[in-house]
Amino acid sequence: MPRPLRVAIVGAGPAGIYAADALLKSAVAAEPGVSIDLFERMPAPFGLIRYGVAPDHPRIKGIITALHQVLDKPQIRLFGNVDYPGDINLDDLRAFYDAVVFSTGATADRSLDIPGVELDGSYGAADFVSWYDGHPDVPRTWPLDAEKVAVLGVGNVALDVARILAKTADELLPTEIPPNVHEGLKANKALEVHVFGRRGPAQAKFSPMELRELDHSPTIEVIVDPEDIDYDDGSIATRRGNKQADMVAKTLENWAIRDIGDRPHKLFLHFFESPTEILGEDGRVVGLRTERTALDGTGNVKGTGVFKDWDVSSVYRAVGYLSDKLPKLPWDVESGTVPDQGGRVIEETGEPLTSMYVTGWIRRGPVGLIGHTKGDANETVANLLADYAGGRLPEPVSPAPEAVDAFLAERDVRFTTWEGWHRLDAAEKALGEPQGRERVKLVEREDMLRASGA
Repeated sequence: MPRPLRVAIVGAGPAGIYAADALLKSAVAAEPGVSIDLFERMPAPFGLIRYGVAPDHPRIKGIITALHQVLDKPQIRLFGNVDYPGDINLDDLRAFYDAVVFSTGATADRSLDIPGVELDGSYGAADFVSWYDGHPDVPRTWPLDAEKVAVLGVGNVALDVARILAKTADELLPTEIPPNVHEGLKANKALEVHVFGRRGPAQAKFSPMELRELDHSPTIEVIVDPEDIDYDDGSIATRRGNKQADMVAKTLENWAIRDIGDRPHKLFLHFFESPTEILGEDGRVVGLRTERTALDGTGNVKGTGVFKDWDVSSVYRAVGYLSDKLPKLPWDVESGTVPDQGGRVIEETGEPLTSMYVTGWIRRGPVGLIGHTKGDANETVANLLADYAGGRLPEPVSPAPEAVDAFLAERDVRFTTWEGWHRLDAAEKALGEPQGRERVKLVEREDMLRASGA
């Protein structure tokens, strides 16, 4: 009797779980069957949803319910707190599996090449997000002593950062934020948050709903300068061809023409301001310099030579995420991705790297919403199955599932399981219950491992 197809998926965020789901829905899952092991370096699954989505977005976190239904399937095992390549490397995976899918996402900040980035008070948005989302591998405190703050970027991460900085700690208390984050935010001195985009309203990458949510807080006054509402032919074409861009532009127009209210925290959305330098004194941020830009007719902008200095004492760069390089796999330094064709990893020679696949942000870069990785996963898995059907996947040395357990035990790797996630989930909900909260997130890795029964 033929054995099931054995697949390892490295990264148990949405992209990896969507790949597992695609495998389970394939004809191969019925005969001869599939056996899938998900490896995740964090003690808990769900990747970006747990450690990248702002805590006041429970609607997006609801995606976890759908992902739960996939991981509940008996053909899937979860190995949490297992690091690639520290605990298990590429050669190890080849020995146990017919195919390996990498879905490790993107967690680092993309660099911004302007003077002053290294100053004290200049931060990457990804680091701040990791702090307020209770990531175990970052410091427990965050300096929030600036009364005026700049956020560079016009995507949803920039909105999240600006909103968390502008809200009060007590507004966020009903969410799952851990105690150290609540305490840190109580000390936040920010009264003005300035968000900067170098292009215009039609080019902003906000989601319409996320943008409108800025205005829902009783403590945040959102302010848009009427002079920043400008469109050229390229911008008008963008609005006509993109419903979301049009909705974003309309929201910004409405905010630009209304009277400014008296909510205590001011959140300014600035357009046509390109950051050129973070200003410093004695090693600390004391301001931001921008160059005014103007539309060039195509929707792009050019500099005008008019500069302005903004009085801010901290700057957050939300200019994109970057994936970590994966050892022994080809790497595109410019895009921060693994080169691929249809999800098949491609070597420098242009030939596929046998039995190796990628999906999600490690494949195409950190763009699009969480659900967009589902199409990636379907394409990658379709090509993996085509290679399997064509006899192009070499036979692993030790395909038995118990060989992986023995390997990790021999190396004293303390791993969590899907059953362990249910225990951790229950523990976090129990922490929240006395306070009338859905959950309180555990932060320390040791606490997570203990609660999981690792």
